[in-house]
Amino acid sequence: MKTTKNLFLGSSVVLGVGLLVSAYYWPVLHWLWLVLGAYIFVGTYDLVQKKHTLLRLYPVVGHIRFLFESIRPEIQQYFVEDDTSGMPVSREFRSLIYQRAKGQRDTRPFGTVFDTYRVGYEWVEHSLSPVAQVPKPTRVSIGSSRCRQPYSAARFNISAMSYGALSQHAIRALNKGAKIGNFSHNTGEGGLSPYHLMEGGDLIWQIGTGYFSCRTKEGGFDSKLFREKVLNPQVKMVEIKLSQGAKPGHGGILPAVKLTKEIAEIRVVEMGKDVFSPSHHSAFNSPLGLIEFIEELRELSEGKPIGFKLSIGRYSDFIGICKAMKQTGITPDFITIDGGEGGTGAAPIEFTNSVGSPLREALHFVHSTLIGFGLRSEIKLIASGKVFSAFHVMRVMALGADLVNSARGMMFALGCIQSRQCHSDTCPTGIATQDPRRYKALDIDDKAERVARYQASVLHHMMELVAALGIDCPSKLNPAYLKRRVAANLVMSYQQLYPVVEEDCLLEKTTVPENLLTEWEQANAYHW
Repeated sequence: MKTTKNLFLGSSVVLGVGLLVSAYYWPVLHWLWLVLGAYIFVGTYDLVQKKHTLLRLYPVVGHIRFLFESIRPEIQQYFVEDDTSGMPVSREFRSLIYQRAKGQRDTRPFGTVFDTYRVGYEWVEHSLSPVAQVPKPTRVSIGSSRCRQPYSAARFNISAMSYGALSQHAIRALNKGAKIGNFSHNTGEGGLSPYHLMEGGDLIWQIGTGYFSCRTKEGGFDSKLFREKVLNPQVKMVEIKLSQGAKPGHGGILPAVKLTKEIAEIRVVEMGKDVFSPSHHSAFNSPLGLIEFIEELRELSEGKPIGFKLSIGRYSDFIGICKAMKQTGITPDFITIDGGEGGTGAAPIEFTNSVGSPLREALHFVHSTLIGFGLRSEIKLIASGKVFSAFHVMRVMALGADLVNSARGMMFALGCIQSRQCHSDTCPTGIATQDPRRYKALDIDDKAERVARYQASVLHHMMELVAALGIDCPSKLNPAYLKRRVAANLVMSYQQLYPVVEEDCLLEKTTVPENLLTEWEQANAYHW
């Protein structure tokens, strides 16, 4: 989709000349000058305003989209809670995020839009003795006993999105928002770019299978290049990406159409070719290898927190990692669990829709397994996967997450309209494009403020929910607070739906629960 900026300028000239001729021969048409004046005024305003990237790229005609949104049916579901179909988030929920990002009133009249008797409906049990004053959001210290530079993290942060997939203006706006709000920004596997570093926000450097920004020309891990960059004080933690929820076991791709010379230099790849991330790492090929790689990165970074991200597939694979931790005495500082409902602009639909465990099941499994191995106190858990609202954040924290990352919500705060042009370099909001005509229309300062407001709003509303339960800190949440209708006349708590194993029960075969015994026996620290 081409921008209409030049079309507007050209049409203004053509219409002006046309009206001059028409007015000369048909004076009765003088009133058309008012129409032309209004057209030029609206278009010029659209070009100079900074609030709507869409209007800067599509002056005048961009208002058609807002017109259709204004006359849409008002009663529609705005939480897409259990959708793993890959369908876009509803317009009403996007509208909610936009309002919070802009600092506008976000209340809704007429009560819940949900059918509270449908199977799958969820709610939280409030207390008749709520906390009188909403407590301030707390932070989480990430760093095991082997970590020398622990990081104090916010409860809600920016999930992994690479430069290359996103534009330089989008990356800078996200990072500046993180700086304003004092939360973290995950670089994504595309490497540590100059645009991640320009605004001074805290960074989580993600190292994927392509080892971008710390890669040899042959595509392997370059420890010297890694050490050179990881010592930057802006890099607070390092995350090894094993797999992601949107395409677990598949690897990634940056289409050649979006590969600029600059991106090629950042990633250490060749121009003119699609950039592939392999489906697996070359620096290690076993659970023990992963644990040893974690320790290597910890030493190279002089003790910064090191963790890994994965989408849960075979349970035996993760149990094997836990066995390797116990065998070596080495643990990661954090684990990021990515749900199968995660999004991307580059994956076959079969992987997007039908591979990888949903977030809640995956998070519960990891949390419970770490307890079973006596490892939970050493490792912080980060949840990621279609988490937008305060209720979503609270829900995964009740299941064991210490903090939460969001990508989609942050993109909406930037102004994403889900045009689904992420892969074609024609994003109409300047977010997922390398076309300078498009990304320069995205105002960094305005969008950074929106990102910061959205993050602060989610945490504020989450703390309101926590206070309504009668507790003063998210760390006191537990699954018993949440309820789900599992049948027309049957309600169960999350504690019943997601039971946690006893501590240390996975250390010996004789105490392993029957439902995990097969996976426990298959798990091996020496191979996957």
